[in-house]
Formats: sequence, structure tokens, C-alpha cells
Amino acid sequence: MKLYAAKIEPIATEIINRLVEDGDIEVAERKEAELDVASVLKEYLRVDRELTERAKDILEIRGLSNSAFGRTKRHLAEQKDFGLGEDGVTWMMNQLLELFMQSQHVEEIYAEDAVLRRKMKDILQKHMAVDEELDREVRQKIRNLEEGTQTWEVEYNRVLEQIKQKHGLKE
Repeated sequence: MKLYAAKIEPIATEIINRLVEDGDIEVAERKEAELDVASVLKEYLRVDRELTERAKDILEIRGLSNSAFGRTKRHLAEQKDFGLGEDGVTWMMNQLLELFMQSQHVEEIYAEDAVLRRKMKDILQKHMAVDEELDREVRQKIRNLEEGTQTWEVEYNRVLEQIKQKHGLKE
């Protein structure tokens, strides 16, 4: 699961629309509330990129192989109390709930935290599951190649980049 910058605006819009329409929250101005939600998602991406860069730097300084990258990044994330992967969704939901409590654009919260979490989690997971959809689309396009070969790997990456560009998911 991965959050793409191109998905931030649709996610923010869908979260606010769903919570307002279901009567879970009341907002003064939807657009401003959406911008608040988008700011949390952008902060998630910023911190994730920062951790990625720091992990790369640590690997280089210590002379470690790329196989230690995931473990190093997870360790850095734990130090910052930041969630990666599925834990990233939890981190974002926690930040969003805190935001709703403090935002001047959210006038009232009627639903319990658990209800808000469930609805936001569904929306976040739906939009962040893009990787699985991309993988299916790429595999469909290169199904004539034998998986595991070097040709398959090269073609997979090339087609993946094309499809990401087509869908506006370039990082």
C-alpha cells in the first residue's frame, strides 16, 4: 500500500464528503476542511521521503547493502513514532482525528472515533491499493513474457512507469 501525491486531493475530498454527508462531522467550509485533510496526507509523504533519504544515507555511511534498507527505515520510523505501510494508515487516521478536534473548519464532531476511523480507513485503503491495480495492469500487458526472466523484469519496470505516467501517479 502506498500513498501517491496525485491521490491526496481525491482522498481529502472523499473523506470530508463522506463524513459530512453521513452526519459524522459538520464543517464551516468544505474546501477548507479538505485542505486540512490534504495537509495531513502531504505531511505523511514528506516524513516518508525524509525517512527514505535518511535510511539511504545511513546505508551509505555504514557501507550496508540495500537489503538492510527496509529494516533501517522501519527503525527510523519507530524512533519518530511514524507508521509505514498498514501502520501508515493508522498514523494518518490518528493525525486526522487530532486535526478534526483542533481545526477551525470542523465545527462539530458527532460520531465516535471508531466510526470515523472505520470510514477513513476504508477510503484510505481504497485509494492506496493502487499498487495492486497497477501490478495487475502491467502483468496483463506483459503476459507473453516468462516471469522471473531478466527480460520480464526489465519490461515490467518499463511498462509500470508508462502506466504510472498514464494515470498521473509519477512520484
